[in-house]
Amino acid sequence: MYVTPEQVVASNKAGVEVFIGLAHAQFAAFERLSALTFNATKSAFEDSVAHTKALLAVKDVQDLVNLNSAVAQPAIEKAIAYSRNMYDVATQSQGEITKLVESQAGELNKSVVTLLDKVVKNAPAGSDMAVAAVKSALAAANTAYDSMSKAAKQATELAEANFAAATSVAKETTKKK
Repeated sequence: MYVTPEQVVASNKAGVEVFIGLAHAQFAAFERLSALTFNATKSAFEDSVAHTKALLAVKDVQDLVNLNSAVAQPAIEKAIAYSRNMYDVATQSQGEITKLVESQAGELNKSVVTLLDKVVKNAPAGSDMAVAAVKSALAAANTAYDSMSKAAKQATELAEANFAAATSVAKETTKKK
């Protein structure tokens, strides 16, 4: 069994397409993070300007205390919203990359199995055990990958639940103050 130039070209083309897909996913995530950070910075600057103007209009200590109290709650809520949006972008980006990796892992498995089948047909007598060992190793690797993938998904779900709980507690705490 020989590898043809067409097979090499097809393999290289598939690899480049995967790389381009990963690059697109990363650039999209970077674009979303940049926009989010820009908007948060702009909002923080505008809030600072408004707060500074309000400070200049303060007449007594009670007005100063009231002003600072009124500013704290919205600032905390904006910080929580910003961190939540950052988390959402990261989670979405990770999901896109996971889909690409999973699809490529599936394609790789199909290719290896097809290659092994071709090797078996052209292999000398007695090589069946070696091919069976490779197939067994491939099956074990697939099982391990599936287990790790499930564990990663569970960890992501747990982290998301913890983040939601922490956000809820932070909101409640600031409302009480």
